[in-house]
Amino acid sequence: MRNTTQLLELKPERLDVGEFSQQPISISGRSFLADVSGALYWPAEDVLIVADLHLEKGSSFAARGVLLPPYDTAATLERLAATLDAYQAATVICLGDSFHDRNAGERMCDKDRETLAILQEDREWLWLNGNHDPVIAECFGGQVLPEITVSGITFRHEPAASPVTHEIAGHLHPAARVSFHGHVIRRPCFVGNGNRLVLPAFGTYAGGLNVLDDAFAPLFGNDGLSVLVMGQEGLYPIAARLLKED
Repeated sequence: MRNTTQLLELKPERLDVGEFSQQPISISGRSFLADVSGALYWPAEDVLIVADLHLEKGSSFAARGVLLPPYDTAATLERLAATLDAYQAATVICLGDSFHDRNAGERMCDKDRETLAILQEDREWLWLNGNHDPVIAECFGGQVLPEITVSGITFRHEPAASPVTHEIAGHLHPAARVSFHGHVIRRPCFVGNGNRLVLPAFGTYAGGLNVLDDAFAPLFGNDGLSVLVMGQEGLYPIAARLLKED
């Protein structure tokens, strides 16, 4: 009998697809590597891209009386540090909603500020504004931009509302609900169609929106979806026929 827990964790040995932590992905003819952490690496430009860190979400909720463990910022930065260690990217692009609100700087502890500063050392760091962080405090360093185009690829927080090409965005926190051998799992995912890509949220408390939700329909139309689901130990391409609504 199959081990249900391992199936729910998308263990590669149970999926018989081998263990791998990254998958190649092409966007408008450019080659990227999707990482199991939820980050995207662009080898040709030596750029690491992450979306929706939502730093200080826990402290924001606590201020409103919703008690969550106050360690989300430290956990998110730790994962980001591990990913940067793996790729040693010269540039980092954060696709908006990096901070859960404009007052995150007032709540972030000194240790987490120091960690962020260390991650920024000797590399270019670009913050793109999101709906949660239309203003980013100068104390967080880096350069703040509404969006940026690099070698023909436009990076922005919220995807354009109509089908476009050459775009990489965040905002929607894509997640896939998948039926596999009679079991159903729900995990963050990368979703694209070869012309544009939406990254999963990198933040520890970020959550996810099902890729079959109506919010995704204007982005991809009838072009079909390419989905890479984040498992515990690897990324897995999932056929659209296996996707389930919530």
